[in-house]
Amino acid sequence: MIGVVLFNMGGPDSLEAVQPFLYNLFSDHDIIRFPRFLQKPLAWFISRVRAKKTMHYYEIMGGKSPQREQTQAQAEALQRMLGKDFKVVVALRYWHPFTEEALRELFKHPIDKIVLLPLYPQYSRTTTGSSFNEFDRVFRRILPRGRHFNLTTLKGQEKSYFYPSSIPIYRINCYHNHPTYIRAMVENIKENLPNWHEYFFLFTAHSLPIIIIKEGDPYQRQTEETVRLIMEHFPSVEYAIGYQSKVGPTKWLEPSTEQLLKELINANFKRIAVIPVSFTCEHSETLYELDHVYGSLARERGVDFVRIPTLKTHPTYIQALKEIVLQTISSCEKIKGIS
Repeated sequence: MIGVVLFNMGGPDSLEAVQPFLYNLFSDHDIIRFPRFLQKPLAWFISRVRAKKTMHYYEIMGGKSPQREQTQAQAEALQRMLGKDFKVVVALRYWHPFTEEALRELFKHPIDKIVLLPLYPQYSRTTTGSSFNEFDRVFRRILPRGRHFNLTTLKGQEKSYFYPSSIPIYRINCYHNHPTYIRAMVENIKENLPNWHEYFFLFTAHSLPIIIIKEGDPYQRQTEETVRLIMEHFPSVEYAIGYQSKVGPTKWLEPSTEQLLKELINANFKRIAVIPVSFTCEHSETLYELDHVYGSLARERGVDFVRIPTLKTHPTYIQALKEIVLQTISSCEKIKGIS
């Protein structure tokens, strides 16, 4: 049986979980590089300071993040599509089910291969990289002794890791330009915006500190490629890319989605479709920031504002995930055969 681990960020499943969720987030050195001896004390302080404000977001959203349920629904849809020879589990980075919970569930089954599948189409060390690092830490800690474990990687990550087991692990670093994923994005836009040719497309992605991009993170380049490939299917439409959800005083990717939206409104664009391009589930960045904050801003100015929903369990997206899993296994087996 082949195990598939779906990685996502996760979100608080109650208002009481907001502060510990934020603590886990700010404790992650892959996202925020405090001096290591200060990481946890500063994470505790920041999470305490931000918890009340952040809690308000989730109150507006109904008291919790829907990400766990939506990621689980994606896992179940992929499980049905892959069939009985696969076992799909969910590993959320900052709230339950954590990576350790996912692996303990996986090892209840006779697993002979593991595929690591992020629900982040574009690679960043702050998302996919962080999830992979957590997998490595947990895996070394909980794996049964006395077995040799070989990790194979794809997509230019020239690293090989060896663990005490005999089961190969295959990581999928990104799929930002996979044809079926692009088709899913295009179909999702057209299904939710039949008169799409009448709208300005404002794509939005989660921002990152500029220093991370300068260190070689491919996230911005991959995000722009995703948008370019999508727009090949909408040749007559005007569009722009913005970045949202900046935290802290350092310089982040620009232009900001909010600033672009204001400029479009001031330029008298009356129909604007906002399209999340780095999110595949709903969470505070879409339900609060896009729908509540930006949506209210646009509607108050008389704009026909449409926010395209995230892919969630869109059949073509699940088909893309299936193809990516099978192609990864096939490619790694060929590489292994050659070596």
